[in-house]
Amino acid sequence: MISVDAIGVEFGGDTLFSNVTFAINENDKIALMGKNGAGKSTMMKIIAGVSKPNKGAVRKPNDAVIAYLPQHLLTEDNCSVFDEASKAFSSIFKMRDEMERLNKELETRTDYESDAYMKIIEDVTEIGDKFYAIEDINYDAEVEKALIGLGFKRNDFNKPTAEFSGGWRMRIELAKILLQKPDLILLDEPTNHVDIETVIWLEDFIINKAKAVMVISHDKAFIDNITNRTIEVSMGKIFDYKATYSHYLTLRQERRAHQVKAYDEQQKFIADNKAFIERFKGTFSKTNQVSSRERMLEKLEPIVIDEVDNSALNIKFPPAPRSGDYPVIAKDLSKSYGDKDVFKNADLTISRGEKVSFVGRNGEGKSTMIKAIMGEIDFDGECKLGHNAKVGYFAQNQASMLDTELTVFQTVDEVAKGDIRTQIKNILGGFMFAGDDIDKKVGVLSGGERTRLAMVKLLLEPVNVLILDEPTNHLDLKSKDMLKKALLNFDGTLILVSHDRDFLQGLSEKVFEFKDGRVIEHFETIDDFLIRNRIENLKEIDLKK
Repeated sequence: MISVDAIGVEFGGDTLFSNVTFAINENDKIALMGKNGAGKSTMMKIIAGVSKPNKGAVRKPNDAVIAYLPQHLLTEDNCSVFDEASKAFSSIFKMRDEMERLNKELETRTDYESDAYMKIIEDVTEIGDKFYAIEDINYDAEVEKALIGLGFKRNDFNKPTAEFSGGWRMRIELAKILLQKPDLILLDEPTNHVDIETVIWLEDFIINKAKAVMVISHDKAFIDNITNRTIEVSMGKIFDYKATYSHYLTLRQERRAHQVKAYDEQQKFIADNKAFIERFKGTFSKTNQVSSRERMLEKLEPIVIDEVDNSALNIKFPPAPRSGDYPVIAKDLSKSYGDKDVFKNADLTISRGEKVSFVGRNGEGKSTMIKAIMGEIDFDGECKLGHNAKVGYFAQNQASMLDTELTVFQTVDEVAKGDIRTQIKNILGGFMFAGDDIDKKVGVLSGGERTRLAMVKLLLEPVNVLILDEPTNHLDLKSKDMLKKALLNFDGTLILVSHDRDFLQGLSEKVFEFKDGRVIEHFETIDDFLIRNRIENLKEIDLKK
């Protein structure tokens, strides 16, 4: 068991959280939840031993192995993907090599009675006991299984890690963590850079093979599927329930309703007794009763109602100007990079007001199709926007397109139209820009802050076609719910690329699947598509092992 004992953290005199205590038991699957800035990543770093609290401590058995995957991590560039992943077994390989070295030394020595010879015998015995106690496994096969499960192909194994993006490097690090079979795995936003099929594989691993797990994620479906306990960091405190996140929200709502009822009853009780004291104070015959009630009120422990974080905000898109019947049309569309065909002879027609999803593994052409629609790349075939199509486009690199010399407020103010301009501060607050943050220049914002600002800017522009490429990676659950609600009420056309299943569910009535160089149109909801593909994809992964 790993215990968090009365820890507290302060930054610049502000308390992030204080006197936080809980235990992590074997096989606990914990969702660590809370809005951005609540202290989730800080808490995880403290448990991992990367950071130290101002007060309290984390206690664990000496032999407990804790593995930690932070949000941003780069592997080294001096070896192949396979060799980097194999470092998960480096301590075992080191023991094996040391045993071989000592045994060879014994073969060449003849001083059988010396202290030095006996010391080598003791070392070989000690290391051998540890080495042979480890389960006999095929290390190469385990590395291969983990890498394929996380989306790598066999021809990637010998490529240098330097050839891969940050997202793929995070997968390599995740493979190393999973292969170590630690007592506790700490995962900070593990699904941000992986596709739906890989998320499903990761879910299966966590549920069936991992020991204790604590995960921070804004993918509600992911955390509901893998966790059996929720710890929410909110308003400097924690709320701990043995329940999935969705169930926890219901339980907490019920708990708060009971608290409100008990609080109201207690306030009535206090008021009634104060009225009695006031009425009979100085009345000789009631002296004992008055004194008794005064002592009772002094000892009464007040009922406290849990504070509720109401920072999220409901907003609406401006009404969409009317477009033609078919805002997006592609015929016999093909795109290649060198010898690689991304997709060939793709046909795609999207009607006015349709909400569609592009899904598929990373690298199968979803973002390429969007770039073709936007006219950002050359291609073969036909791809065009329809009559009066006014496009609002959120690219994965949208944050880099903002004017770094403008402030946060100015960035939004220049696109806001009509009455919505009076709500700019509230809207920015809903996207975690509060107080002095709105006067910061874009140039000093983090990547995540720029992404959220770009999303706010897009939400305010009057368009009739929205194209969103991974819009939720840096949004917490409340902000994602706010965006999803706005999209559901959007009366224009929506094209959505996302790996977040909970976000996708209910948003689209048609799915375009990008797979093996083809674009396949499915007239079904994302729910039906995922139910069907969960079985197919797991079988496919098993066949590749």
